[in-house]
Amino acid sequence: MKIAGIIAEYNPFHNGHQFHIEETKKITGADYIVVVMSGNFTQRGVPAFCDKFLRTQMALAAGADLVLELPVCYATGSAEYFAKGAVTLLNKLGCIDFLCFGSECGDIQLLSSISVLLNNETPEFKALLKKQLSKGFNFPKARSYALEKILKSSDIPVSDDMIKVIQSPNNLLGIEYLRILNQLNSSITPYTITRLGSGYHDKALIENLSSATAIRTTLIKEKNLLSLKSQVPSLVYTLMKKEYGITFPVSHNDFSSLLHYKLLSEQHMGYSKYLDVTEELSARISNQLSAFVNFDDFCDQLKTKEVTYSRISRCLLHILLNIEKSHLESYLAKETIFYARILGFRKESSNLLATIKKITSIPVITKLADASNVLTTDCLLMLERDIFASHIYHLILLNKFHEPAYNEYRENIIIY
Repeated sequence: MKIAGIIAEYNPFHNGHQFHIEETKKITGADYIVVVMSGNFTQRGVPAFCDKFLRTQMALAAGADLVLELPVCYATGSAEYFAKGAVTLLNKLGCIDFLCFGSECGDIQLLSSISVLLNNETPEFKALLKKQLSKGFNFPKARSYALEKILKSSDIPVSDDMIKVIQSPNNLLGIEYLRILNQLNSSITPYTITRLGSGYHDKALIENLSSATAIRTTLIKEKNLLSLKSQVPSLVYTLMKKEYGITFPVSHNDFSSLLHYKLLSEQHMGYSKYLDVTEELSARISNQLSAFVNFDDFCDQLKTKEVTYSRISRCLLHILLNIEKSHLESYLAKETIFYARILGFRKESSNLLATIKKITSIPVITKLADASNVLTTDCLLMLERDIFASHIYHLILLNKFHEPAYNEYRENIIIY
């Protein structure tokens, strides 16, 4: 039995994701695909376009065999923490043979070489990074600059294409996956597939292979699901059509009132205890709070040359969801990941599930009510934060779409 892992958000699932699953099976010869997926909030610091159970159905309909939830503290973290949580989860399953991810360059050797450089940061690299940060560049740009300089002084032949590698989002995320695999001394073999179609940040639709960003942007702007029919697999479109205007679309501005209340209620204390929030940013949030209009506008107000929009959005989401620095520090100091929570699986993949339960070093959670029987108090805290985040998300669905009252404990896993 060969098993491949995929790390994804599927926000929403589209043709490029279908291609990724099919190519993963083709190049690895995998019998099963295990997906580690963000829950109801994503790495960009925004709520998912549609909820995790609908996105799980999409993934299973398109060929995934098992979908596991990435805990919210990692799902909403920086690329480093996102990768740390997801790769560690796959590694702890104990039976994953391959990790296959998409990248702009499609060159696993090149990405691996860069990941080794990052895992062995030299004094020269650290000095270059510090110098660029002191000049006011944000961290991604400062690190790209330092990497470029180090690459040019290394034995690795450097081309203009290589420099572009460290400036592209999926390449950088792939490099983080490879770094974590190396740090864990994992037996998982990595593969990468060249990303097709539009770029990660492109907002305009192209024929058949548009980005998730373009799909979200188009639907919110045009409010016409039919315009997306060619962009997603037919089974996925059927699922979307059934739920459109009932449980999605959701955007970060839907959370504006909740966020505003949270910021107002803690203004006198400051926000620096929350993950990624510096003292400087905390002060800026407090000082500009009187000008709050909505989530998106406030991110624009707060971003600077040094701090990107996405970083601001993640910080605000951490405040809203009560994700503190101490929480992540505690998780990382222990085992990083304490459980594998199943969101859904295919009926014909029961052998996969049985294998994982037999081999994995962590509890497999299929029913939340049973979690307290298999998790320690510390481990339960991570799961409870996931549950809290889901209840916040569904509170918005209740207000926006008048969805029935929701209780995560009563939600059944998806069996496709």
